[in-house]
Amino acid sequence: VQLQASGGGLVQAGDSLRLSCAASGRTFIGYVMAWFRQAPGKEREFVAFITWSAGTTSYSDPVKGRFTISRDNTKKMVYLQMNSLKSEDTAVYYCAAAHTRSIDNYRVAHLYPKWGQGTLVTVSS
Repeated sequence: VQLQASGGGLVQAGDSLRLSCAASGRTFIGYVMAWFRQAPGKEREFVAFITWSAGTTSYSDPVKGRFTISRDNTKKMVYLQMNSLKSEDTAVYYCAAAHTRSIDNYRVAHLYPKWGQGTLVTVSS
């Protein structure tokens, strides 16, 4: 699986933005997909994940209630809808993929073997 993230940009606090992650490759079946972000000078942090069937989603506390992760398996796409953006959401956002059974904690960045190149989100206050 190869990943390509897009959709970042410069927005104002309170605005919305939707990130997209396009997956390519032989198969997308059975992969858990996640979004992480990394702000300047900080470690990469978990944002959200969604399981293959989309039956389970999970969010970090800072984004819960504002962000929504979704996926379209027929298009091999994963999305992150970000609403009510805050200046502290400013970061490079990365999508990541791992086969469902290959890792045991979907919130841990270093367990994911596949990463997109990142897309910058800047929220001005």
